[in-house]
Amino acid sequence: MRTLIEVADIFRTAGPAYRSSHAGHLSLAQLKVMLAVETCRAAALGGHVEACEDCGERRIAYNSCRNRHCPKCQGAAARIWLAEREADLLPVGYFHVVFTLPAEVAAIAFQNKAVVYDLLFKAASETMLTIAADPKHLGARIGITAVLHTWGSAMTHHPHVHMIVPGGGLSPDGKHWIPSRKTFLLPVRVLGRLFRRLFLTRLNALHDTGRLAFFGPLAPLADRCAFLRHLAPARRKRWVVYAKPPFAGPEAVLAYLSRYTHRVAISNSRLIAFDGTSVTFRYKDYRRDGADRQQVMMLAADEFIRRFLLHVLPRGFHRIRHYGLLAGGARKASLTLARKLLKVAPEPDPDTAAEPTDPIMSDDPASFRPPCRCCGGRMIIIEVFERTRQPRGPPFSAKTNREKRP
Repeated sequence: MRTLIEVADIFRTAGPAYRSSHAGHLSLAQLKVMLAVETCRAAALGGHVEACEDCGERRIAYNSCRNRHCPKCQGAAARIWLAEREADLLPVGYFHVVFTLPAEVAAIAFQNKAVVYDLLFKAASETMLTIAADPKHLGARIGITAVLHTWGSAMTHHPHVHMIVPGGGLSPDGKHWIPSRKTFLLPVRVLGRLFRRLFLTRLNALHDTGRLAFFGPLAPLADRCAFLRHLAPARRKRWVVYAKPPFAGPEAVLAYLSRYTHRVAISNSRLIAFDGTSVTFRYKDYRRDGADRQQVMMLAADEFIRRFLLHVLPRGFHRIRHYGLLAGGARKASLTLARKLLKVAPEPDPDTAAEPTDPIMSDDPASFRPPCRCCGGRMIIIEVFERTRQPRGPPFSAKTNREKRP
């Protein structure tokens, strides 16, 4: 069911004034995201007309923008991605680990998204792989699926990485599967200390090689002494690495991934009201417990747009990455070996597997067509129209025309 309010409605109404008042201060990527969200599933992108094979019911379907920041385009993309990941699941428990940057570093990350977000991925994954390989802990080579989120529930800047990790890994000689404990993977305090050291060491190296830029209030950090003073509190504090309880099975892992991998800063379902000047939406206040955690916030439309655009990623930046056993080049061989050691059926050969017939499995996210809303029949495309065009009106029979005459 379509929500009454969408992010696209807010952008269409308040976006032109926002672009005008912030001219010269918006990046090309942010401008492209605004345009994509505004035109998604509208006549500006073209579309097609569908008709039911059984009852003849017609439906107009406009094309999607397919922008990864668009709230309306992530459902189909997530379904396709999950279908591919389902074959990677092993019959073991899975853990959820979160690595979070402290406020002092998050401010630097916002002005240096590409290099610092990349460093966040590398430091967090190396931390997990290093501690897991240590014989004092697990002593195994593990697999990791990591997803970058840059927002809190209120759309503030809060960069962190979610990791889904199988409960165990391959022994160093590759001859055994080493399982983790049922409810414990790795010590979070040890992870936090190594993560802090790796991240800060490499952040300093980025500063020394001139790969960090600073603007506005952070401009003095271009000086090395000021940079070190700024990071001094982060060196002393504990960095948050949070390990949640293991999932209740492969289905729970997939359900989690479906919510997190293709999530954007705010979904349309969280929007409550928009009066043209202010936006009301639901968010979670994690400082509260129970029913009080669900809160309602009202923001001026300009502030809502500003917060949404905080989370536009640099062009070409990969926000879902795989490491260890699940790394691209070694994934197939590693998973085949793991299944052999766990004595489970091997993954089906993609060359001999049957081609999916369900349109939900298509490589094209726009190809999924819901059934007829009248009779549940199959919808087929009967007309395609180009950008900015409108479909032709349905033909009328002679009988219909006679009935409409006065």
